[in-house]
Amino acid sequence: RVAVVGAGVSGLAATKCCLDEGLQPTCFEQSQDIGGVWRYTEHIEAGRPSLYPSVISNTSKEMSAFSDFPFPEHFPVFLPNALLLDYLRRYAEHFSLREHISFGSTVVSIRKHPDFATTGQWNVVTEAGGKQTSHVFDAVMVCNGNFSEPSLPLQCFPGIERFRGQYFHSRQYKHPDVFQGKRVLVVGMGNSGVDIAVEASRVAAKVTISTSRGAWLLSRVFERGYPWDMILNTRLMSLIKTNLPGPLSWWLINYKVNRWFNHENYGLQPENSWLVREPILNDDLPSYILTGRITIRPGVKEFKDNSVLFHNCPEEEPIDIVVFCTGYTISFPFLEESIIRVENKHASLYKYVFPTHLQKPTLAVLGLIKPLGAIMPVAEMQARWVSRVFKGLCQLPPQSVMEKEVNEKKKNQVQWFGLTFDEVLKTEWLVYLDTLASFIGAKPSVLGLLCSDPWLALTIFFGPCSPYQYRLGGPGRWEGARQAILTQWDRTLKPTRTRVPAGSSSSFLPLLTVVGFLL
Repeated sequence: RVAVVGAGVSGLAATKCCLDEGLQPTCFEQSQDIGGVWRYTEHIEAGRPSLYPSVISNTSKEMSAFSDFPFPEHFPVFLPNALLLDYLRRYAEHFSLREHISFGSTVVSIRKHPDFATTGQWNVVTEAGGKQTSHVFDAVMVCNGNFSEPSLPLQCFPGIERFRGQYFHSRQYKHPDVFQGKRVLVVGMGNSGVDIAVEASRVAAKVTISTSRGAWLLSRVFERGYPWDMILNTRLMSLIKTNLPGPLSWWLINYKVNRWFNHENYGLQPENSWLVREPILNDDLPSYILTGRITIRPGVKEFKDNSVLFHNCPEEEPIDIVVFCTGYTISFPFLEESIIRVENKHASLYKYVFPTHLQKPTLAVLGLIKPLGAIMPVAEMQARWVSRVFKGLCQLPPQSVMEKEVNEKKKNQVQWFGLTFDEVLKTEWLVYLDTLASFIGAKPSVLGLLCSDPWLALTIFFGPCSPYQYRLGGPGRWEGARQAILTQWDRTLKPTRTRVPAGSSSSFLPLLTVVGFLL
């Protein structure tokens, strides 16, 4: 019996993978519906993620799909939150997951069973309708996400206590009308910060983004109009990203991102080009900077009564509203601190999944990772691995080996295009998927396929690393995987090729786009 905490993306994948392995999952969801962060509500619910109605996925549908359940071909390439929620509901219905979900049930505590050392069991206390119930489970999958507890480090902003205007964390943002005619400051330049700044600029008197480090900006519409992740997240590109020397890598990515626009001219060039954040996805920011709707400034030095001072800027800038886009804190309120150690927003977990010090590997955390790609295939692959560990079909290394790797991860952070990322929850998407897939015997063999199915092998190597690749063989093999891979571009172009001029050719060569990226 497996307890699954949360019915968002990770929780649904966990429930489904448990069923695939013949385990008995019970998924506890504190709200009355599935969807997690993708289920929009007008009001903000305590302990739940909150999103604004205009949120659109940053990863394309073919790269975001669960590996044995493609998105409908008529869905747009990038998904508004309502359509992504619709997909999750279709997934839950197709695999009959709802009957394993206990809605309106909040997990109050998870503690080791008295005989944990021999059984690995857990005492799980849940609350529903004001009544608490105690259960015993053989294993636990924690899928509560990391977008519920906002991080608002006001102590890092001198003078904020005397600021007379309004300020709030981005989690509280819903609609841009709050900015009507106001002078707005957005602190932080993550994806949410840029989204909110763009929306605010349509109604505000002035919008300023404060960023101490800058960021590279990518558009969803990438080389030759194809989705960015279907061009960048390929096996060929992964080889290049992880093996080129640092200086050459920096030159390549700097050259490519600046082909869209010169980041330095727009105030966006990363402050330290060797220690950078992940690229930001936004299609509008450059034009909004160019038309004066948005201004980029350095980090905040000090707040005044009705203004702000920036580093290296002598003049005060008047502001009315501040939006702090300062991220979230990892939180497991139902677990004892000794179960999962959290330091500097980082949980000490082997492969971002398993606590390293438990006597029995019967508790796992899913989705607590920020890959440079779609989260859904990652959470699903984690669930496939974890369910086989729970079943005893996969073994974890000794504790000393796991702890050594976790500590090394803290020191040697993820490399991408030869550059180091400054947050340990970032990881190279394809490499991570391949690693977990190899644990369960589901990693595709390009060389093996080159002999038996050369066209499929070439598509897998040069084309997008779509999740269906991990259903070609091994446990959980899906008969439709090959066809899904070979038709992924058809589903990508279906919603956009809605008008074909007479005499035009419908053929296209998406594989060549990857080569074109390097030229």
